[in-house]
This record gives sequence, structure tokens and C-alpha cells, in this order.
Amino acid sequence: MAPVSAAEVLQVSGPDRLLIGDRNRTSMVRLGCMAVTPGSEAAAQAWLRLRLPRRTRVNLRPLTESEEGVLVARVSSLERDTGDLADGLVAAGLASPLPCG
Repeated sequence: MAPVSAAEVLQVSGPDRLLIGDRNRTSMVRLGCMAVTPGSEAAAQAWLRLRLPRRTRVNLRPLTESEEGVLVARVSSLERDTGDLADGLVAAGLASPLPCG
């Protein structure tokens, strides 16, 4: 099992991307295991912003790093019972599941 670490959301910067602060570092994180449905980008970003206000503490479960150096991870809120955010976007019809792992 991958290590779990807590961090804070600094900004929802896209339909599948978050700027995360972890102690003295900031990192761009892309939600793993899903792809945003074409045409649903604005709705997906709004959905994430509702569930992740600034400074929301989250769990990150790293999966890999993308070619651009962006961490790809499973993300869930520690403060709200939202479950995994990628699963939430899929359940809301805003994304499609992708194989994980």
C-alpha cells in the first residue's frame, strides 16, 4: 500500500488538478484513476471547488508522476465525507474511470 500523507488544498487549478501545500512545499497534483469527460471541464472544476474550499486538508495516495512532473494521486478530504474525489467525479457523470495502478 502507498504511503498516505496529509496536505492542504491551496487552489483547484483545473478539472482534475489541485495545487497542494504540504509543510513548506507546494505541489501540483492530478487526480488519478479517471479522465474528465470532454465538455465537462468547467462543471468538474466547479464540483471540485465546492468540495475543496481553500485550506481543506486532504489525504494523498500517490500513484505515479506524469511526464510533466505532476504527482498523480488518489485524493480524499479529511474534513468532509466526500470519499475519493475521482470516484465522486465519476459518480457525478463528469468523468470516466481509468485503470488504477
